[in-house]
Amino acid sequence: MQVNSLRSHRSKPAENGSVLKAKELFKEKRPSFMLVGLLLFAYLLVGVIIFYLFMDQLSGKTTNRVLDALYFVIVTMTSVGYGDLFPNSDTTKLLACAFVFTGMAIIALFISKAADYLVEKQEVLFFKALHMNMKGSEAKMLGAMETNRIKYKFYTVALLLAMVIVAGTVFLWKVEKLSLVDSFYCVCATITTLGYGDKSFSSKLGRVFAVFWITTSTLIMAQFFMYLAELYTERRQKILTKWVINRRITTMDLEAADIDDDRQVGAAEFVLYKLKELGKISQEEISCFLEEFDKLDVDQSGTLSTYDLTLGQTIQ
Repeated sequence: MQVNSLRSHRSKPAENGSVLKAKELFKEKRPSFMLVGLLLFAYLLVGVIIFYLFMDQLSGKTTNRVLDALYFVIVTMTSVGYGDLFPNSDTTKLLACAFVFTGMAIIALFISKAADYLVEKQEVLFFKALHMNMKGSEAKMLGAMETNRIKYKFYTVALLLAMVIVAGTVFLWKVEKLSLVDSFYCVCATITTLGYGDKSFSSKLGRVFAVFWITTSTLIMAQFFMYLAELYTERRQKILTKWVINRRITTMDLEAADIDDDRQVGAAEFVLYKLKELGKISQEEISCFLEEFDKLDVDQSGTLSTYDLTLGQTIQ
């Protein structure tokens, strides 16, 4: 009975009403991409206006007043901080402090939204390129893609990271006239937000390129390390899952799995015990679910039906 119940539950589509409601709940809690984009735009606009007005209180190599203000805001926001432009008064120092904290918060939100959008658009194409000759239906391909979702996100971001590194190196080499080694060195110092400052974008064209390239490259670099960590965690989880599935069940395991203390372990109890071993669910959560079940089981039959729900609503 329990086995059939579990099997029938497994065969139901994953996107049921409850799951959709849960997705909508979390969706409402997250700021939309448009809102984050507007916040970033407002931040850059205010930053450009303020540092345009206070440009005389910034020291370093200047090119165009508006472009330099935007460039300074970008290197501050991304925490690159080359040092080729820096505040030289108490007012601009305090403004820089305010903008670096505000900017890092906004860019963190923007990085999360923009990178997810970019990667999810590209990972489908990347997967198809890797598996052009894979046999089977499109459903099979999508199933395999879902199973290896983190892996393909990591591969996609790694490819994008390589592309921005090459683009930045070539630009610095050809336009800023740095040596090939210095160009690569400057790129690495930038995307890791190390920003030594001995090499940077000093020309007008270079700073135009830097405004877009620095934001994009630091964004992709952050996502690269995030997916690398997720990939490592996922592999550890797969090793744990394999161990849990293959290990021998002992009498102590049966005793621990026997939730209702009837000296028998049903399919549902066995599945719950395995989920606990995998760290997917805790004993506290199971207790909460059982407590909720007891409240809903008004007639104390040990099962739930529409009669229980109707009777419960009547009592309330």
